[in-house]
Amino acid sequence: MADIRSIGPGDREQWEALFLAYGVFYKTDFSREVLDGVWGWLMDDAAPVTAIVSASGDTVLGFAMYRSLPDTFTAKPAWFLDDLYVAPEYRGSGAASALILEVSKRARAQGGGALRWITADDNLTAQKVYNKLAKKTNYVTYELET
Repeated sequence: MADIRSIGPGDREQWEALFLAYGVFYKTDFSREVLDGVWGWLMDDAAPVTAIVSASGDTVLGFAMYRSLPDTFTAKPAWFLDDLYVAPEYRGSGAASALILEVSKRARAQGGGALRWITADDNLTAQKVYNKLAKKTNYVTYELET
């Protein structure tokens, strides 16, 4: 069984390989600038994004990166799961569910609130996991580059 823990400095190489694979999955090629920038956030306690990993011994199986944000509908904190990825060879192991549940636990410890995330509409494998853990909303996401 894998452990869920905060990401640490020694995880950079494995996190980077997984993050690059995550980018490929979503048809995105992360530049060195993006890799360094995101890693810098993850190593900075004052940064808005944090991460946890699923690890078995020294092997990182997957990661979840998340952040707190104000919820104007409740005037309380809410949480956004920005990125979740488990290496293909560890899918079905429960790592994704464990990561989401740990983010939820950490969010509860910091004031609770809704935990939200998005996924591609054709990512049916992930949706099977998500449907067991959370309520699917009827909101549509828009994006405008600025």
